[in-house]
Amino acid sequence: MRSETSFGAVMLVLLLLFGCSNTTDTLTRNRFISDAKDEVLVSSNGNFRLGFFSPGKSPNRYIGIWFNKISVFTIVWVANRNNPIKNKTGVFKIADDGNIAIFDTDNEGGLALWSTNVSAISNSTAQLLPSGNLVLIATNGLDHSSTVVWQSFDHPTGTLLPGMKLGFDRRRGLNRFLTCWRSGDDPAPGNYSLKVDLRGSPQFFLYKNSAPIWRDGPWNGRTLNGIPPSSSRLNWSFIDNQDEVYYSISVADTSTFERLVLFPVGAILRAIWQPHAKEWAYFVGSQDRCDEYSRCGASAICNSNNTEDCTCLPGFEPQAPQDLFKKCVEKEKSHAYTCGKGGGEGFIKLTGVKIPDARISHLYKNVSLQECERECFNQCNCTGYASADVNAGGRGCYAWYGELNDIKQYNFNEDGQDFYVRVDAVELAANMRKNSNGFHGMKRTLVIIFLPVALGLLLFISCSYFFWRKNAKRKGLKQKQKNREMLLLDSPTNLTNKNSPNPNNHEQSGMVELTFYDLDTIAAATDNFSLSRKLGEGGFGPVYKGQLSNGQDIAVKRLSRNSGQGVVEFKNELLLIAKLQHRNLVRVLGCCIENEETMLIYEYMPNKSLDYFIFDETRKSFLDWKRRREIIDGIARGILYLHQDSRLRIIHRDLKASNILLDNELNPKISDFGTARIFGGNQSEAKTKRVMGTYGYMSPEYALDGLFSVKSDVFSFGVIVLELISSKKNFGFFHEDPYSNLIRYVWKLWSEGRAIEIIDPSLGDSCPTCEILRCIQVGLLCVQDSAIDRPTMSSVIFMLSNETNLSSPKQPVFTIPRSQNRKSPETGSSSINEVTVTMLSGR
Repeated sequence: MRSETSFGAVMLVLLLLFGCSNTTDTLTRNRFISDAKDEVLVSSNGNFRLGFFSPGKSPNRYIGIWFNKISVFTIVWVANRNNPIKNKTGVFKIADDGNIAIFDTDNEGGLALWSTNVSAISNSTAQLLPSGNLVLIATNGLDHSSTVVWQSFDHPTGTLLPGMKLGFDRRRGLNRFLTCWRSGDDPAPGNYSLKVDLRGSPQFFLYKNSAPIWRDGPWNGRTLNGIPPSSSRLNWSFIDNQDEVYYSISVADTSTFERLVLFPVGAILRAIWQPHAKEWAYFVGSQDRCDEYSRCGASAICNSNNTEDCTCLPGFEPQAPQDLFKKCVEKEKSHAYTCGKGGGEGFIKLTGVKIPDARISHLYKNVSLQECERECFNQCNCTGYASADVNAGGRGCYAWYGELNDIKQYNFNEDGQDFYVRVDAVELAANMRKNSNGFHGMKRTLVIIFLPVALGLLLFISCSYFFWRKNAKRKGLKQKQKNREMLLLDSPTNLTNKNSPNPNNHEQSGMVELTFYDLDTIAAATDNFSLSRKLGEGGFGPVYKGQLSNGQDIAVKRLSRNSGQGVVEFKNELLLIAKLQHRNLVRVLGCCIENEETMLIYEYMPNKSLDYFIFDETRKSFLDWKRRREIIDGIARGILYLHQDSRLRIIHRDLKASNILLDNELNPKISDFGTARIFGGNQSEAKTKRVMGTYGYMSPEYALDGLFSVKSDVFSFGVIVLELISSKKNFGFFHEDPYSNLIRYVWKLWSEGRAIEIIDPSLGDSCPTCEILRCIQVGLLCVQDSAIDRPTMSSVIFMLSNETNLSSPKQPVFTIPRSQNRKSPETGSSSINEVTVTMLSGR
């Protein structure tokens, strides 16, 4: 009885908690919001809220959208800014004509105070999107398709949010622009507006009523020319095509709240919410009196750092010296001046400026600056030009035809761009003499002052470098010898240094010849480790293709400083693989240990690795079944050599498709022995706390308990066989079930008698089905959960080569979902692209 009462109490609490929550992001015919009930819409991500509000001290009621997750009430959009409701009697709903509308229930006429006013809507809903955009969606009753027929982002008020567009929709004749509030208590349109002017090249203008008071330059391929990069971190983008032309902003961190606001006083500020301070931080670009539109008039440039703000452009002079602010007029032309026909005329470059008002400019696309200069030179009314894309080396340019107006000189050249103003021969020659005189005067001063100092410094540097080089060479030789001695110390096998002046007799038993390469040799072979030479990257570090001076191709594995592997794995791989010699094992040629560099030098495999082929939709067709079967046999023979036929019993511990390299004849060669372990003659199993391998290829006992044996490699081999047959990764393609993998999928088809469905379709219908099914069965025997149930590699080769009866595999149960094992419990590092990872086993 007590348990029933407790259960009823819990259910009542849950009903009260969840039943009271009546918020949604959608309006329908039957779902509206009422001001009297304080109902609202909330976007699905919880970032924005829509409802009725009163601004500042005003009692009037408006429908607006504001930020939902911050403590400061901040409106970003208002619907009925010109038609407020006097009391809390408003409703916001889908009207009978399908539009969103605001009604005052005290209004007996029932007329809407505000409406989206879209015609011909039969079935509609409204939704507040996660971006803060309110959209009206019409649904077609025939095919149930949905179309956005109206959105608040097309009708901004005083705030620009990320994703909003400012500019023209040419298809609909729609102009999107910002208009400030009249005051903090009144959201009605104020005196200031920010609009895009399409005349000439699109650019922003800030208007007070109808008079421009500030201008932004046109898009220069990086940002707006009139917004200095040093004072604005907003990411601007610009689109101009046949359908629309607009500017928009975006933010790199979508978890932050950011906006651009046009205030009632005409200020345009960038606002970022500070969650710790619980307030908005406002940022404004560096502004000065030269930002005032056309402060200096036509043919002049404004520089607020000068005593006199305004100076005339080259080729112009004040109409009267005492009346500079009134007007700059063109200087008298030379008698030899002939427009467009030579005579020494040309252009003078102004560096780091806000380029002139672009309403009289023309955009030339896909032309260089030199071509633009010629085009402007041939047009007598062309007064100057500038690059339209500073990031593309001037591919495209603006050319001005008429008076040059509203030019500003920035304090930092990187804030502006270059502008080329047209002048006649006299002005051009005068400018060249001015620059030349300044340059030669500075040059003479530098020679007199710095020549003696430079000679003394050069002599000192030369002597220091000579002694340093001599000392470094001596230390380098000692360090090389020390590194090599450390490498040979406590090694399981003896190595002969090919470069050593006194090599031992390597004909003795157990001796292997190995070359120590100089760093300069390897750097020259790889073009100083050029990115174009990079073949890939694994847990050890990047791998580069190189060519020695004798023409031999090599592969260079370079130990990364932040690698999960280190000197132990390097030493293990070098000494181990140098001792092993088999046609299905990659051959190590030598190593390089110098300064802080540690590298292994291998024979070069021109066909990369097995995963390069089987997991690619195009390249997998290059491997027919005959070639895949040869690869399976070659891998099996290589593993058998490691386990049984070599003088050392080797457990690889990281067998996977990316560690199977293919030579020029597509013969497989096992590589990457950094995690391999040597077993003694009577040893069959070992345990480690440092589990090293790749998810999807590790056996259950190794992944969970750190136990490894020859049967661990058998498990990895079985996974590779199934991947070779199916051309699918063990993990990564079963989107419908993240806890499934290739092993379980193959088992499911096998147990249902449908194993043939796993065969890669690119193999075609002519492949030997019986032989492939036999390989599938062998693969399933190799990936059984219990190590005791798995065959040895000698038994695997026998089963693959002979038509004998095979035992039935047991159902696999074990799996490690990738989604749950992204990070190492010890280091927190991730395994990306199936590279080797190191982790502590959970106990």
